[in-house]
Amino acid sequence: MRVTEDYPLLKVPPAGRGNRLGARLGSPARRGNRLGARLGSSARRGNCLGERLGSPREAGGTCRRGAHTHAASTTGVRGFTLIELLVVIAIIAILAAILFPVLAQARERARQTQCLSNARQLALAVQAYLQDHEEAFLPSTNYAVPTSVPERIWTRVIQPYVRDTGIFICPSAQRAGFPTDWAQRGVGSIGYTAATAYDPQEIEGFATPVYLAQMEEPARTPMFGDTPSGPTAEKYRGYVFDPYVGETNPRDPRLSPPLVADRDLVRELNHLPPARLKPLYARHFATGDNRGLATLIFGDGHAKAYSAASILAQDRGANLIWRFR
Repeated sequence: MRVTEDYPLLKVPPAGRGNRLGARLGSPARRGNRLGARLGSSARRGNCLGERLGSPREAGGTCRRGAHTHAASTTGVRGFTLIELLVVIAIIAILAAILFPVLAQARERARQTQCLSNARQLALAVQAYLQDHEEAFLPSTNYAVPTSVPERIWTRVIQPYVRDTGIFICPSAQRAGFPTDWAQRGVGSIGYTAATAYDPQEIEGFATPVYLAQMEEPARTPMFGDTPSGPTAEKYRGYVFDPYVGETNPRDPRLSPPLVADRDLVRELNHLPPARLKPLYARHFATGDNRGLATLIFGDGHAKAYSAASILAQDRGANLIWRFR
């Protein structure tokens, strides 16, 4: 008995089928070539990997183009040059030079608005005082009188009509050195005109009160205004305007141009030399002589900011401020 015919335990394919199977799988060399084609040769992979990792060796011919591109992209990332930094700094400096003055003007505009608001509150307080005192204006002061005499300084008298004593200080004025007791004279940055400086003791003002009816035109007669401020009473009085704008005449003050016209101010205040009176101060947006704004409060209760030039125009007949009668 032959095993291959009667008991075929193992079938041996014919030679033709083996060739077809070999064609499907391919010879080992052919399979290796295909695998090598897909994955690339080990030498090529090594060279390309070396170029990606920055190997100092020269890459193979097939990888040199990619390596060159990668190296070029790496050197394209660089820092600023000195000239570029200087240009940036110059641009920042120019912007700062433009913005800082604008911001300073905005802050001053806010302070000037607050000062005008303070002036309007003071004007309302004065109007309330007039209604309660038969339209007689505030006294100036009786500073340095015996303690038995009631205090009559205007900042103390007006306080029942004022919610906040901060209205006596202009936000643009000097901030340091002010006492907390407003009974002291000469500390506020809002001055009281000498034209209505009534003082019952006739020490630093008129001996008789000044009444609203004595004003020819209250809407054109200033009562209060911005004045230089500071803690020194003798130098910074807080209750009068300077009756003279411009250079005063030391021999005859009447020859100097008046700012606040009144009933013979020089004659009635002969005990108070003009040199000790307090000038208006155009502190808002002041950039030089006769430049800037000063807030004025008028007899009818309104407040307005005037330029120094318009106030000085009184000397040229502008008739900004009217006289008392």
